[in-house]
Amino acid sequence: MSAVGSLAGPLRMLALTTVARDYEDAMARAEAENWGYRRLLSYLVENELNERLRRKIERQIKESGLPPGKTLDTLDERKLPETVRRQMATLLAAELVRRGDNLLCFGLPGRGKSHFCAALGREWIQRHQLKVLFTPTFKLVSQLLAAKRDLKLPSALAKLDRFDAVILDDLGYVQQAREEMEVLFTFLAERYEKKTVVITSNLVFSQWDQIFKDPMTTMAAIDRLVHHATILEFNGDSHRAQTAKTKTKS
Repeated sequence: MSAVGSLAGPLRMLALTTVARDYEDAMARAEAENWGYRRLLSYLVENELNERLRRKIERQIKESGLPPGKTLDTLDERKLPETVRRQMATLLAAELVRRGDNLLCFGLPGRGKSHFCAALGREWIQRHQLKVLFTPTFKLVSQLLAAKRDLKLPSALAKLDRFDAVILDDLGYVQQAREEMEVLFTFLAERYEKKTVVITSNLVFSQWDQIFKDPMTTMAAIDRLVHHATILEFNGDSHRAQTAKTKTKS
């Protein structure tokens, strides 16, 4: 056992921390159940890989900014429009993200757009280990404006490029100043045909001149987004209003 124990240090130096943690118990089990060395090695390696995957997913979810509680389990799919439900399986497969295509979700407030997109983002991380960022649009624009003023905009855009999908929540709530429009357009143009942008908006395309002000810029932004995109409409009653009515009745 002393020779076995001496392996703990080297295993940790090789970053095989799970093997270092498990190998003594695994060896005892191997002796008791008469495992061969191949089965023992396979068992240890599989545990190491599973633990690394678990830590990777945990780290990616922490970095994603995804709102807690907005998961697939808490999403009431019965309240989603039929056209949205039909797209669920395809979207969960994440081929859209691998292609760098976009997802655009439109609807009035309270229709479940944000919850739906947050749940998708979490599944893309857990099922496919994709890097996802969820952020209110105004927050991202503020960060890009600060980077531009510090002459660090290219660096900020490069950091965002690490994410396979960026979910911009509530596009319609940008303050709509020209400077904000410019950095938002720069971000969208930078990701065009390379990485996925997911957008939730209560403003339809015909109202986007409220965001980008300049008609040519508005057309250019829309053109880039819809070129490779899935567009979903969230209609029906407000989920929040329905919940409030149910609580009132209770």
